[in-house]
Amino acid sequence: MISDKKNNWLTILCCLLIAGTVITIAIMASVPPVSRDALTHHLAVPKLWIEDGFFKELPSIPFSYYPMNLDLLYSIPLIFGNEIVPKYIHFAFGLLTAYLIYSHLRSRLDQFYALLGALFFLSIPVIIKLSTTAYVDLGLIFFTTATLFMLIEWAESGFSSKHLVLAALSCGLALGTKYNGLIVLFLLTCAVPFLYLRGRSDRIFKTIPLNQLKALGWGVFFFTLSLLVFSPWMIRNINLTGNPIYPLYNNIFSNPSEHPSVDEDDDAINGGGKTGKKDPGWGNFAVRKVIYGELPWEIALIPIRVFFEGVDDDPKRFDGRLNPFLIILPVLLFLFGSDPTHHRKIEYRFLSLFSIAYLTFAFFRVDMRIRWISPIVPPLVVLCMYALAEIQGGGTHSGKRWKRSALNGLALVSVVAMFVWNAQYLYALYHKIDPIPYITGRIDRDTYITKYRPEYELIRQINQLLPSDATILCFFIGNRIYYFDRKIQLDKSILKTVVSHSDSVDQIGQRLIGKRITHMLVRFDLTDSWIEKNFDEQEKARLRLFLQRYTKRIGEKSGYGLFEVVPAK
Repeated sequence: MISDKKNNWLTILCCLLIAGTVITIAIMASVPPVSRDALTHHLAVPKLWIEDGFFKELPSIPFSYYPMNLDLLYSIPLIFGNEIVPKYIHFAFGLLTAYLIYSHLRSRLDQFYALLGALFFLSIPVIIKLSTTAYVDLGLIFFTTATLFMLIEWAESGFSSKHLVLAALSCGLALGTKYNGLIVLFLLTCAVPFLYLRGRSDRIFKTIPLNQLKALGWGVFFFTLSLLVFSPWMIRNINLTGNPIYPLYNNIFSNPSEHPSVDEDDDAINGGGKTGKKDPGWGNFAVRKVIYGELPWEIALIPIRVFFEGVDDDPKRFDGRLNPFLIILPVLLFLFGSDPTHHRKIEYRFLSLFSIAYLTFAFFRVDMRIRWISPIVPPLVVLCMYALAEIQGGGTHSGKRWKRSALNGLALVSVVAMFVWNAQYLYALYHKIDPIPYITGRIDRDTYITKYRPEYELIRQINQLLPSDATILCFFIGNRIYYFDRKIQLDKSILKTVVSHSDSVDQIGQRLIGKRITHMLVRFDLTDSWIEKNFDEQEKARLRLFLQRYTKRIGEKSGYGLFEVVPAK
């Protein structure tokens, strides 16, 4: 490992870099929320619950049926009108995960590699981005990492039931944080018998059938206890929809027509990206081939490409960014690492197999987004630190001078390169968020939000000028509902249905007024495209005449328009 002579100053350097990273992220997180999922879900639903009653069913918002452990935490500061603290709550789970990595590596390597692992995790681009938002992914990452490490402790402690109980509790909390925890539950339920049997491999042959039964029993115990922790959310959804994991697999558990979901806008599907609309009937590979124009070999290499090609807000390039050394160093560990001890070998395989299986599941099930595979980051970070320790250790103990120089140089170059990659992203994101003008008071809250959410200026007009009983029918606002203080309708098919079933322009106006629609908020470009594709010529003519007679434009800003629905003259 690192010599004592160098250990002190390297430790101090790591601590300073961790402190600098944490302070920088905290500064970036201190601005008003403008990220899409925060405005559509993680802050929006708690805000509605605060206004209308906790756990009230919101059928028009499918997100409200998701497990919401962290979102309930966010509701506490929201009750007091603070929308910044939820970001810090989310960031806290990132810090806790960094501590888990530190503690795990400290007991296996030394303090330098433990601090280096914590620093590497905190500075990985996707982790930095998540740390500045009020999302829930860092909570899922933390509980998944805790589960993984507890299962390793379970195997190393002689299968103490305490560690398995803690692992199951953590897995249940991961399930209650985000539905992606179902992947964690499936994979780790399968892993529990594997870990048990590998740990009992030294027993004599006659005990093997008994070990197999015990292994299955431990797997069932882990699965059952995890679901028990998750069960309050399942019970709620069963009572509301008949489906314990609504809206997932709704065609199996209940009739989808009983709980229609809101159509997602182009920018909602693409995460604010730059590509065309995804047909929800297509598979993820078809989207890659037809929409993005990728060749079969490019699609097949996606599990590798995600580590090298990620770009924020671009779904073609996985809507996020990782670090290529997350895959390079673990590969080097398995290709060139020395033969580890029995327990270390189990840990290597366990962490690598979990990462590969999770990545493979996401690859085949969904159009790849880096945020959706973020639970594999901590185990890969741990494997990276083992790889660096192997490389540096091999150089230190080699009897050949050229080999020592080569291996030590490789370790140094790897560390510098992977942190330069992360530092470049941190610098770019800091300038994109640009927090200082808001923090210092040079611009106010409304100006800052409008800079990133152009529809916000019209939302301000809605909140300030419209009567409290106004209802706004919204078209292509990305389902970003958090900043509205008036009742809104996101289902644009209301207009399609009214126009299709009306024989005259007057009927359109009367029926919209009958549905208590008083205003319309429209994104012009996407609404024009939607009308062109979904209305025939006669319907278009009636709609144009309706807009002339029954609506009055009261605001326009950055490609958005606000209209009042008025009685015919």
